[in-house]
Amino acid sequence: MNLLKISWANIVHKPLNSILILLLLSFGVGIISLMVVLNLQLEQQFRRNIKDIDLVLGAKGSSLQLMLSAVYHVDAPTGNIKLKDIKRLEKDRIAKPMIKKIIPMSYGDSYEKFRIVGTTYDYVDHYGATLRVGQLWDVPELDSIGHVVRGQGMTQDPDIPDTLGAVIGSKAAVESGMTIGSTFYSFHGLDNASEAHYNIVFEVVGILEESQTVIDQLILTSLEAIWAIHPPREDAPPKDPEVTAALIQVNNKLAVLSLSQIPVIKEGNMILAIPSVEINRLTNNFGIGAVLLGAIGLIISIISFISVFISLFNSLKDRKYELAIIRTLGGKRNTVFMLILQEGLILSVIGFILGWILSRIGLLVLSGALNDEFHYS
Repeated sequence: MNLLKISWANIVHKPLNSILILLLLSFGVGIISLMVVLNLQLEQQFRRNIKDIDLVLGAKGSSLQLMLSAVYHVDAPTGNIKLKDIKRLEKDRIAKPMIKKIIPMSYGDSYEKFRIVGTTYDYVDHYGATLRVGQLWDVPELDSIGHVVRGQGMTQDPDIPDTLGAVIGSKAAVESGMTIGSTFYSFHGLDNASEAHYNIVFEVVGILEESQTVIDQLILTSLEAIWAIHPPREDAPPKDPEVTAALIQVNNKLAVLSLSQIPVIKEGNMILAIPSVEINRLTNNFGIGAVLLGAIGLIISIISFISVFISLFNSLKDRKYELAIIRTLGGKRNTVFMLILQEGLILSVIGFILGWILSRIGLLVLSGALNDEFHYS
């Protein structure tokens, strides 16, 4: 007597009941699995990208928005700050011993929804990114009103735009189709339908290896290149160069709180965001929703398990003749018990497998949505 075949035949014999149980179980397991995996992956990605970034300096506004825009590039910037204020902070007699490194950044433009970030070579080094092909960008020299006076693609004809170098991340290279020598214009904001800056042409001079960090989906260039595509009016007086934010690494973790009290910060209309604190706040907020959905999934799973055994118990009345035949053929009481138990286990295993598959499909859908919206996965 093959109990496994008999158990399977009993399950198939009542398809509506079996399908209902499997749906409940698979949805419950799927929700729990999706929440656990999503929570882990988001936390790992968040932690990986704030590597050794102790503080983010930017214009006054939401500290969470500042951190998301400067570190993860998934939000709008809070505004601009003057480069001279960053220089003052670096030279401040109180702040200087606390600061190990400051990386200024200018951003707000994009190409094909990939953010263009003006920064220094330190930004590439900070994430341990290496070149797959090509070289890093040259830093052009600008005059007082933001025109290129020396650079790799400077032209003498005012009707022909200057060409400046850009380095693209591995993901940006694959999805945009750009290679060494490709050229493009910068667009204001995150939409190619918005205003383009036709005064400067960017040429791809380098492509980075994949680093599994945010740098993979960025287009990098110099600060001077960003200033060049946003020059002041010809009749406007020269103004101090501005950046959008700066990433700060400190020598001592105690300096994280002390730096916010430096007069330069307050006088420059700036704030300091602590990435680790903001990430904890973000994950806690997400965690509440994840716990709630997980609890719903657990309740559904428990209901489905109860449904399995209630269904099997109720079916005993309808299967007295079948069970009597099994006893006649030599089956013992424990044989009958094993038959019922096997039916429950088969339904449970199939439900778990379907739930796992559903969670992976859900993860792929969410990853695709993030990729379409932010080129972030």
